[in-house]
Parts: sequence; C-alpha cells; structure tokens
Amino acid sequence: MKAIIQKIIQLRNPNFKFDEALNSFALFQFIWIQCCCMLRGMSVMLFFRNPKGMLLGKGVIFFNTPKVKWGKFLRLGNQVYVSALSKNGIHFGDNVSIGAFGRVIVSTSLNDIGDTIVIGNNVGIGEFAYLGGAGGLEIGDECIVGQYLSCHPENHNYQDTSISIRHQGVSRKGIKIGKNCWIGSKVTILDGVHIGDGSIIAAGSVVNKSFPENSIIGGVPAKLLKSRTNE
Repeated sequence: MKAIIQKIIQLRNPNFKFDEALNSFALFQFIWIQCCCMLRGMSVMLFFRNPKGMLLGKGVIFFNTPKVKWGKFLRLGNQVYVSALSKNGIHFGDNVSIGAFGRVIVSTSLNDIGDTIVIGNNVGIGEFAYLGGAGGLEIGDECIVGQYLSCHPENHNYQDTSISIRHQGVSRKGIKIGKNCWIGSKVTILDGVHIGDGSIIAAGSVVNKSFPENSIIGGVPAKLLKSRTNE
C-alpha cells in the first residue's frame, strides 16, 4: 500500500520517498486528507475548468476565476484566497504549493486594476504569504519560500504635503524573483526589486533593492552578505 501511494506522489514530486519511521495511522490520515483535497479541487469543474490534479484545502476562494490559469498538481492550503482582478491574470505553473492562509491578490480596487502574478514550476511557498501583483510579480521555477513572505510591487506617492497620501495615487515597477531561490521566513520584498537566480534571502529581511544571481543577502534593509560563487 505504501509503495503504491509513494508512486502516486512521485507523479508530482519524482524524488519523494516515505520515511521508514512513518507509522500506518499517520499514512492513513495523510491519504484521507489528500483525497478530500482532491475532491475539493474537482469543484473547479463547475466553472468548466480542468483541475489537472488540483488539491484544495478547506475554505479556498477564487475571485475572477476566468483570469486564473494553473498547471498540473496545484496545491492550495486551507483558507487560501486567490484574487485575479487584473489586466493579465494569475498564472500558476506545475507543482505549485501555497500554504494555509496565503493571499494571492493582484488588485483590491476596481478603479486601478493591477498587472499580474506569475509563479513558475515546482515552487513551494509557506503559510501566511501575501503575494501582491499590482505592478507585476514573477517568481521563477524551483523556488522554496518560508512562512510569511510578503511581496508589494507598488508604492504610494507622497510628495505633495497639501494632499492626503491616499489621494496621490501609486507608482508601480514590479518585482521579479529568479529561479532556484531560497527565501527564509518573514521576508518582505518591496517594489522595483529584482532577485537574481540562485539567490538566498535570510529570514526577516526587508529587501528594497536588487541583487545579482547567487547572492546571499540579509538584514533590514537587506545587504549583500556574500556570493555563493565566492567571487
């Protein structure tokens, strides 16, 4: 039984193997939860969409579903909210996983709709993430991300002191995170930042400027600590 379930999981993650210490009760409970998630995933068929092996936790909500595209085996944890109020929609690649209570939101206002959110293949993002897409957000393939990631590709204008900041509009440059990055928990990434491929961001960092590939960065605000290539 365990071997059969392992082969099924390997369709999503070819390198997966059950730990030898895994007990039967935990395995049974795991199978039950995954079956429930798969049944919830089939609910997108009500919108005439192919679930492609989608696994949905409890309370997952899609807003503006026609603007959401996904690849194989999308996994969304409990209470994840996906809002594709946008110009160019939300695109999930294959084998994307977003932890419980995540928020994937391009726009919150009907009068200034944002751009897009694009998440590549084999990306895993921890619980309580906030992914904004007003100015455009792109996360490359093979990225692994801890809990509480916060991405904000938008800034409020504030130069005119005679007008309320909320009435001065916004500026948008976008955020791009390269492939194969490791982002620790509670990282905040601000508008205009480009993170190069293969970079590592330390937990708790606030990133307000761009860094080249293979950078190891950390701090508030984040700075270059060293390069993975020792250059």
